[in-house]
Amino acid sequence: MPTPLPPFDLDLLRSFVAIADAGGFSRAAERIGRTQSTISLQIKRLEAGLGQVLFRREGGRGGRTLLTPQGEVLLSYARQILHVSDEARARLMEPEVGGIVRLGTPEDFATVHLADVLARFARTYPQVALAVNCDFTVNLLDGFAKGQYDLVLFKRALLPGQGEAGPEDGGTGVWRETLVWVAGPRLVLPPDGPLPLVLAPAPDVYRRGALAALDAAGRAWRIVLTSPSLAGLQAAVRAGLGVTVLPREMVPPDLVVLGEAEHRLPVLPATAIVLYRAPGARSPAADRLGDHIVQSLEAAAARG
Repeated sequence: MPTPLPPFDLDLLRSFVAIADAGGFSRAAERIGRTQSTISLQIKRLEAGLGQVLFRREGGRGGRTLLTPQGEVLLSYARQILHVSDEARARLMEPEVGGIVRLGTPEDFATVHLADVLARFARTYPQVALAVNCDFTVNLLDGFAKGQYDLVLFKRALLPGQGEAGPEDGGTGVWRETLVWVAGPRLVLPPDGPLPLVLAPAPDVYRRGALAALDAAGRAWRIVLTSPSLAGLQAAVRAGLGVTVLPREMVPPDLVVLGEAEHRLPVLPATAIVLYRAPGARSPAADRLGDHIVQSLEAAAARG
């Protein structure tokens, strides 16, 4: 029989993933609470055990730490190994965690980014029931203030001077969105007329940012269709009714990102997705879900 391969040391894999996510040994050491020399020795042990070089330094000493091709292969497996390990540990050591967690989230973000995150959480904590409500940011924050949610994800504009671009107030930023102008392939924009817009109703954050940017640039506009549904907005854009605003990673393949210079469109403000946790005593289930969302989205952002 062939000699079995030695098992992976999970501690070494955690340090490896931390370095890949942080982009360097010193930042990873600060993030996981270890010295740089300790995690350097751990990576040497991991590389020796695999017989592969996992990192390379770009630009010599002091330059960026990048993954080698072998490191990129390992990173994908390391994330899966660590996730399964954490899931098994949580399932076996915290079987008593249960109850209902009330989560509020924007519809588009939930549709694209949260399905897998929530599915993994449900597998880890099968006794927890999730009550998820999708709504606009202003309604989510109003419900949160009234105690209707344990956790709420909401959109915050990052343009200075706008209402939701204030200082950090206890929320945790979990995702950053780059907004773009989007149209259907059949749409022909008028060279001099108002820009036809397909937007969600006020006070949607994307709507407010788009109209403010157009007004600041002196570009005329008119709203041709308003819909609270992401599917409804995209259907109208596909039909050629007008232009909408979407995060770049949410643009469907059959829609077109418009060039700002080519179509005389202003740069749109970036937005962030922020997590609020209900103040005071929370259930263990709500705390676990909040941590799970933050960790999962941080890992997804690092991969992307």
